[in-house]
Amino acid sequence: MHPAPSVIIFSVFSGMGFGLLAFLGAGVVTPSGWAAFLWWGLGYGLAVVGLLASTFHLGNPQRALLAFTQWRSSWLSREAWASVATLLLLAPVALSDWLALGWPRGIGFIGAVLALGTVFTTSMIYTQIKAVPRWHHPVTPLMFMVFSLTGGAILAGQHLLAAVLCVALGAVLLAVYRIGDGQFARAGQTMGTATGLDRIGEVAVFEQAHTAGNYLLREMIYVVGRKHATKLRRIAFALAVVLPALLLLGHGLPFVVLAAISHLTGALAARWLFFAEAEHVVGLYYGKR
Repeated sequence: MHPAPSVIIFSVFSGMGFGLLAFLGAGVVTPSGWAAFLWWGLGYGLAVVGLLASTFHLGNPQRALLAFTQWRSSWLSREAWASVATLLLLAPVALSDWLALGWPRGIGFIGAVLALGTVFTTSMIYTQIKAVPRWHHPVTPLMFMVFSLTGGAILAGQHLLAAVLCVALGAVLLAVYRIGDGQFARAGQTMGTATGLDRIGEVAVFEQAHTAGNYLLREMIYVVGRKHATKLRRIAFALAVVLPALLLLGHGLPFVVLAAISHLTGALAARWLFFAEAEHVVGLYYGKR
């Protein structure tokens, strides 16, 4: 599928932001004063920037509020509600830390769970799509969750935990690549099933189904060379997993900043591949596989 920048920024930034908010809400880090203002501000900033970026992918952004009305059937709508609930619920905790009010932190734990729940709803937007076999398996939401926790732990300055999560993320990424590469074949989708003509024999393309570009070709069909995909996988793995884990062996703010920048860059590369390598079954109708 076409890797739209808005969706990449949305899923990476919001995931990292909600991961940090989860650590702050749960009290893993309890800053005070201006340190609290900056830490909470970073978490809210990443989450909000990511959510705002998602609206640019809508065909009609001014109708974004309608997303809240479909919560019974839409994971996108559930994500909208979960994100707003998280940001509102954690606001008093952030204010208490900033102004040293000493309010009970119980609500922060609920907010932390909601923050991770928001990341899960984001992942399910893609996992539920049967027409994209590469996404339609349980490791997809696991990848989103581990990315969020790893990024959050790095920003929270949890060196040891973040390093361990980097290792876990590496294992999850390898599983995603291994499972994803064979998902289309396991789904058993062919040109015959795409057209519904498989019952009468083998189906082949006589002529292309189009004479010019269209929405499906632009958004649903994107081809990335295997050589380039392999190179980008290695870059994403090195920047999101290996380099941050090594940097976190050091101590001090510079190591955290460098680890965060490296991880964020690797996460963006991995998420670009997440979309670029996703093969929508509609491509079969156009003879693209």
